[in-house]
Amino acid sequence: MDSILELLKRFKVTQLAGPILIILILAMMVLPLPPVLLDIFFTFNIAVSVIVLLVGINVRKPLDFSAFPTVLLVTTLLRLSLNVASSRVILLEGHSGPDAAGKVIESFAHFLIGDNVAIGIVVFVIITIINFVVITKGAGRIAEVSARFTLDAMPGKQMAIDADLNAGLIGEDEARLRRSTIAEEANFFGAMDGASKFVRGDAMAGILIIVINIVGGLIVGMVQHDLDAGVAAKTYTLLTIGDGLVAQIPALIISTAAGIVVSRVGTDKDMSEQFLGQMFTKPQVLYITAAVIGMVGLIPNMPHFSFLLIAGSLGLLGRIMEKRQKAEAEQVEQQQQAAPPPEHATAEVSWNDVQHVDQLGMEVGYRLIPLVDRSQDGELLRRIRGIRKKIAQELGFLVPPVHIRDNLEIKPNAYRILLKGVELGTGEAFIGQYLAINPGRVNGELAGTPTTDPAFGLPAIWIDAGKREEAQSLGYTVVDSSTVVATHISNLLQTHAAELLGREEVQALIDHQAKESPKLIEDLVPKVVPIGTLQKVLQQLLTEGIHIRDFRTILETLADHVATTQDIDELTNIVRTALSRVIVQQLFPGEQELPLMTLEPTLENVLMQAVQSKTGGGLEPGLAENLLASAAQETEQVEIQGYNPVLLTAPGLRPLLARFLRRALPQLRVISHNEIPDNKSIRIIAVIGGSKG
Repeated sequence: MDSILELLKRFKVTQLAGPILIILILAMMVLPLPPVLLDIFFTFNIAVSVIVLLVGINVRKPLDFSAFPTVLLVTTLLRLSLNVASSRVILLEGHSGPDAAGKVIESFAHFLIGDNVAIGIVVFVIITIINFVVITKGAGRIAEVSARFTLDAMPGKQMAIDADLNAGLIGEDEARLRRSTIAEEANFFGAMDGASKFVRGDAMAGILIIVINIVGGLIVGMVQHDLDAGVAAKTYTLLTIGDGLVAQIPALIISTAAGIVVSRVGTDKDMSEQFLGQMFTKPQVLYITAAVIGMVGLIPNMPHFSFLLIAGSLGLLGRIMEKRQKAEAEQVEQQQQAAPPPEHATAEVSWNDVQHVDQLGMEVGYRLIPLVDRSQDGELLRRIRGIRKKIAQELGFLVPPVHIRDNLEIKPNAYRILLKGVELGTGEAFIGQYLAINPGRVNGELAGTPTTDPAFGLPAIWIDAGKREEAQSLGYTVVDSSTVVATHISNLLQTHAAELLGREEVQALIDHQAKESPKLIEDLVPKVVPIGTLQKVLQQLLTEGIHIRDFRTILETLADHVATTQDIDELTNIVRTALSRVIVQQLFPGEQELPLMTLEPTLENVLMQAVQSKTGGGLEPGLAENLLASAAQETEQVEIQGYNPVLLTAPGLRPLLARFLRRALPQLRVISHNEIPDNKSIRIIAVIGGSKG
């Protein structure tokens, strides 16, 4: 079999199959076909329709059958071509008997309508009406509405993908795949909306063809073959109705498949699993239905046997489901009881009783356990791995693992993020619901539970899953519960990156660098540069928002200057000067002229005197208050203009101002004149303290 497939691929038969099929279908409209070939093609048409129906039933989401609009067009063309070919044979050879157009048409005619032509016409019209008015029209409407909502929701979905990408929850490849999926959904439902018109047109064509064949057959039979009017009417009507039923029954099957595909709601189960799992698993519903049907069956003159049979079957099914649910509950209880008992309270005290403090920890309420349960493939676990990978790529070191445990003392939907055992952040998440975040430009209000986005403090609303598309169409950024928690974790880890860089992480950095530069590490660490000094400088850089990916430059710079000074601020300033291109690239990517803020000269002189005269560089309360107020005002104005707020100051002032402004204005970065590369020019856009002297 494998060799046959390889041979077909070698001669590109699979690529030619589509064009050849279309050409054959169109050729059937022109070339006469013998009855034997008609039988084969009609049988093939029925088989294809059954395949399409079974595929439609078993798909889990509409995009799993994305070729369906094309299949719908091809099968419609096939039916119309067969109608044309069979009509030609009926009109040419119909006078010879009921098998003139092949055994399939004859068998359908005799099996479904017998010798009563009127019944055949009624059955054909009913099938056509069901196909045209009910199934095709409903499927087309669903596709039309789905396409409209999908298009309206595309901007919000794109924003959610960008948010996940920026937070490190997904990679570029997955983001590209999600964007492609969104576009495919819109294209699919739009194509289904148009393809449904083919089926409606096919139904109308079927009615016209049957009328034309009957009238044409009467004329041909009576004029050309001298048949009696009764014989001609019976013969040609029988053949025509059989031909119509052979074509319309597959059309009805494929229309049903179209309705099933477009009406699917996103789930991980196929239609059979959804149908049985949601309708026949609740014993109370089955018992009540059995009682109602049973009471109706006891009414006099009712068909007691059929009603009581169905009532008994439903009651028996309800009893079976009730026993199964009890057995599952008992099994869970036995597993819980079989868990190993805790150690005896009077056991000897040991180091095992000393609780270890995790570097990074997370506690969740019991309702959030599915998000972090490995046995249930918790979504949050994968997202945390993605966050650690992204932070490692951006900052240059590996963040410690996040140890997760449940905590029954907090709210069921709450979670706590811990750093060295101390609560760093907290929030709530609701599995099955979505957080609609207001980015500041929404077009309407949503019904839900108002809250605040835990990561960035934006106003938000918890909404049900059914309102997701509505929220996206109104301009909200909609994310699921695991994304909410993961984004919060990512934001906190980046903010407190310096506290996560311990001796173990620094040693891991050294070991990693030793693989690429073994001689450098052997000569410098710890002979020249102590690990403690290196750790403090790295922490200072991370605190000031500078990544440490260029670890080699940091080591070599420290090696050159650690013998002359041990002051961490001075060493950090020296390293920052060596990393000037990195710093400017982070703050002003791709810009040659740097828009900067600066201090008013008088204020800068006062600050320099304060640094030189007081140990530790303390500031007088009044001076500090005025400086902070002016910096906040100018920073706000710079942000309104669309610039990144960066303050340029003298090298001696930079550490003092960076520490002083960091808490109140974390978005304001402070750089010194030494950190401006020679190939960059500067432009002053704001002056701090200009009005305060």
